[in-house]
Amino acid sequence: MDRLIIFDTTLRDGEQSPGASMTREEKLRIAKQLERLRVDVIEAGFAAASNGDFEAVRAIATVVKDSTICSLSRANDKDIARAAEALAPARSRRIHTFIATSALHMEKKLRMAPEQVLEQARLAVRFARQFTDDVEFSTEDGSRSDPDFLCRVLEAVIAEGATTVNIPDTVGYAVPAQYGQLLLSLRERVANSHRAVWSVHCHNDLGMAVANSLSGVLNGVRQIECTINGLGERAGNTALEEVVMALRTRRDVFGVDTRIDTTQIVATSRLVSTITGFPVQPNKAVVGANAFAHASGIHQDGVLKARQTYEIMRAEDVGWSANRIVLGKLSGRNAFKQRVQELGIPVESETELQSAFSRFKDLADRKAEIFDEDIQALFSDEEIGHHNEHFRLLSMSQRSQTGGQPSAEVLFQVGATQERATAEGNGPVDAVFKAIESRVASGSELLLYSVNAITTGTESQGEVTVRLSRGGRIVNGVGADPDIVAASAKAYISALNKLYTTSERLNPQTSMAP
Repeated sequence: MDRLIIFDTTLRDGEQSPGASMTREEKLRIAKQLERLRVDVIEAGFAAASNGDFEAVRAIATVVKDSTICSLSRANDKDIARAAEALAPARSRRIHTFIATSALHMEKKLRMAPEQVLEQARLAVRFARQFTDDVEFSTEDGSRSDPDFLCRVLEAVIAEGATTVNIPDTVGYAVPAQYGQLLLSLRERVANSHRAVWSVHCHNDLGMAVANSLSGVLNGVRQIECTINGLGERAGNTALEEVVMALRTRRDVFGVDTRIDTTQIVATSRLVSTITGFPVQPNKAVVGANAFAHASGIHQDGVLKARQTYEIMRAEDVGWSANRIVLGKLSGRNAFKQRVQELGIPVESETELQSAFSRFKDLADRKAEIFDEDIQALFSDEEIGHHNEHFRLLSMSQRSQTGGQPSAEVLFQVGATQERATAEGNGPVDAVFKAIESRVASGSELLLYSVNAITTGTESQGEVTVRLSRGGRIVNGVGADPDIVAASAKAYISALNKLYTTSERLNPQTSMAP
């Protein structure tokens, strides 16, 4: 059976979602989990975008050994050389260079003639081959490009040594039948097409990213570029979990398989959601909380008699646990450690494990039943490494009653000093935020306040996402606690820490990436 290459761009294109910008440490943690997932290629970032992105790509290239590490670059020598420098420590490396090929982009954005674009594409691939034998070339806005011009460009870059050629549906304009036919036609018309792996990179503006990608597979494509949870700018990208499980479930149609360890899918989805602050909708395919739930009596009866009547996949095959309640307040450190390992949660040190275990014990005193999702929430980067945070929540209290004005008192640390603040608000959460702002004066705008239950029942931890904006910079903060007001305070402090951290990386929206 043919093997399809899974190219994950969560750390590059996924980061282009407003508010999803990640720190070097967060990117490294996700990269390690993608390696456990057995992703073939990890696009670690855009090394030329900033020193921060360069350092993140270099760190991932140094640590990850079982996946090819890739950096994006525009089709110019400066970008390519910077990518090559960042990728130098990688055991297996790829340079991914691109230039727009549609008439609209060439005229309005690049202000270049087609012949100039063709020549720049050739020279870029030629230069990249000086640093690695693995070079990918992308025709940005390929789905809206003239097929004749695409053939000329693709044949030229393959002749220069491009080992992968990617035809992106950059703006999600394509439909499956038309897109598949374009890909088949290009493969048939480009004389040296057999010398390169053909790839697709689809966006979800019309909700067809996965369908378009799979249409590509049916027409000879052997690499799909995708992201965890479909994360990405605008409406997002092709969702890795959906593509992988579609290929596995319908081998009879697609005739290809991947090397992905599907049991790591849910853990990876949860990690990306927690770090970026983008919750997974309950009815999301494969990784949504309701993906394997059955409410209809007819469906329940059928599943009890034979699972395959209404389930085309097994929940445990993608990492859902059959035994949801795992530990309690009497559980010891070894039992906790074993469950963490079973969940595939990466633990960097015994100190980190001990810190998480202490928080587990605190949670178990407040919550009778501890679920897998609760354990995963303990390992959020928002809860670890407080010594690196400028702001830290120490304690809080709030008062709210019918007919009265809600108020809050918050004690938090700012650098080396402690601040105590009180405020009134329209509700307890509003009062907490106003109390914090009365001392911090961040000048930020609250764009999003979202609450999700981590598990079921009234004892469930609440996971709060706060999105703040200041000076064009957008950040997400996440906090979890059985007390939803405390979770809100944690999330707000988390977002403030990200605003406070100076970042050298460019706004991802300015990168002009495919």
